[in-house]
Amino acid sequence: MNSIKNSEILPHSSVAGQTKDILGFCLKNGLLIDNELLNLFSGTTDAESAKLIIEKIRKHTNHRIITKKVFYENKDIEGLFSELSEQGKEGFKRLKIKLGLSIEISKETPEKTLLEEETKPNVKIVSIFPAISKKYTVADFTNHFRNRFSEMKNFLQERPELTNLISISKLAGNKQNVSLIGMVSDKRITKNKNIILTVEDLTGKIKVIITEGKKEVYTKADDISLDLTVGFRGSGNREVFFANDIFFPDTTILERKNSPTEECAIFISDIHAGSKLFFEKSFLKFVDYLNLKVPGTEEEARKIKYLFVVGDLIAGVGIYPGQEKDLKIKDIEGQYSMIAELFKKIRKDINLIILPGNHDCVRLAEPQPVLDEKYAWPLFELENLTLTSNPSMINIGASENFSGFNVLAYHGFSFPYFANNIPKLITADAINSPDKIMHYLLQNRHLAPAHTSVQYSPHERDPLVIRNAPDIFVSGHTHKGAVSYYNNILVLSSTCWENLTAFQEKVGAKPDFCKVPMFNLKTRQVKILDFYEKDD
Repeated sequence: MNSIKNSEILPHSSVAGQTKDILGFCLKNGLLIDNELLNLFSGTTDAESAKLIIEKIRKHTNHRIITKKVFYENKDIEGLFSELSEQGKEGFKRLKIKLGLSIEISKETPEKTLLEEETKPNVKIVSIFPAISKKYTVADFTNHFRNRFSEMKNFLQERPELTNLISISKLAGNKQNVSLIGMVSDKRITKNKNIILTVEDLTGKIKVIITEGKKEVYTKADDISLDLTVGFRGSGNREVFFANDIFFPDTTILERKNSPTEECAIFISDIHAGSKLFFEKSFLKFVDYLNLKVPGTEEEARKIKYLFVVGDLIAGVGIYPGQEKDLKIKDIEGQYSMIAELFKKIRKDINLIILPGNHDCVRLAEPQPVLDEKYAWPLFELENLTLTSNPSMINIGASENFSGFNVLAYHGFSFPYFANNIPKLITADAINSPDKIMHYLLQNRHLAPAHTSVQYSPHERDPLVIRNAPDIFVSGHTHKGAVSYYNNILVLSSTCWENLTAFQEKVGAKPDFCKVPMFNLKTRQVKILDFYEKDD
């Protein structure tokens, strides 16, 4: 979906001329440029600006083969965009969208007024996942899991409890009090109620047995999902290993930060604009609150500087059987026009941070790239917009002496799988207590560890691994609100802005409506704002 035809940007003759000009420049200077990046350069900007950027990247990297990956990895080098013509800057704004990059070209120019600085709070995308166009092979999936295992192994090796750590291939004889790290490829329960896990590392595979008599360890094993990477301590030989304890990669932060500046962030998701069941009156009440038009709340609302929209801005089309009868607006562009008009009403000193969900105009496979301008173009006219991928990490509120808050935003499409397959989550009715699912994923440092929990696109580095512990983990998708802490990480789940559909009722959904968590960066107070209008 991220690919476009050249004719959608420039006339064909102009594109052909620019392509020839850029190729001539590269040949003259002994450079090679891959076809994908060449097409993007040719279709989005003037040739002179493209040549200037190619030359800057060459000098900075000493690479003579300039690929899309090289461009992406060096997008932040000093002065990369500062010398572009106005035409070039405008063109590269389009290019950043197509690459899924967070390059704010306008911010490279120093001519900013104090007012502009005050009305654009500090937002930095720490991690984002651009779309990758390629044909996948079996090797891509193999490398994806091998590299994921290596990363998870590194996390587990930091646990002091995993003493005498050895690889599976070194389990000769009868080893006592040793530790293994492996990925779970199979799980079954015997007639005697013992759990047998098939566990693999890069050297081999082994059966790990957890007996029912070890109650605490058995409970841990019972909640293990396939494809998790976990640590085991126990004894065994090359054929079988008896686990006395189990350890998970886990995600934790040592302390809860407080900002020196009193400002607030709010979190919403699952707006589903375009649905007949969209709570438009309630959403307009929310907009009025943000715009200081609700008497008695002006001082509170004025502190809000960040609005996260964690996916499913629109209802979409063809998302579930029989959806058409639920739609007020039956085309995607019309739905995005509706939500864009609502967002335009919000005061401009609130930074909108938006990522896609499964109802939006991007591929279903995760990671999902930023919203596609071809369909969501009405949103791209918003001045205070920051688009990012699903998932992504966003830093807010940083200042000279404060590192800010890292917010891990993930729409949550994997949640139903774990709510319906992990025993403790089934018992806890976790689909209606989504923070319990989020705790489980933080414990395992992955947003969708089971192979079948989501559709995914294989990467050299798995984008769904939680590499750095966030200060805040926020999600949506379940339409249920929740607030809790896990190892000092604030866990937030957003509610929805759409009434219960017949399909949701059929699958047993119990949504919460129009409730918005607000987090004060200075005091750390979390307040739930309720905008639900019963007569909406």
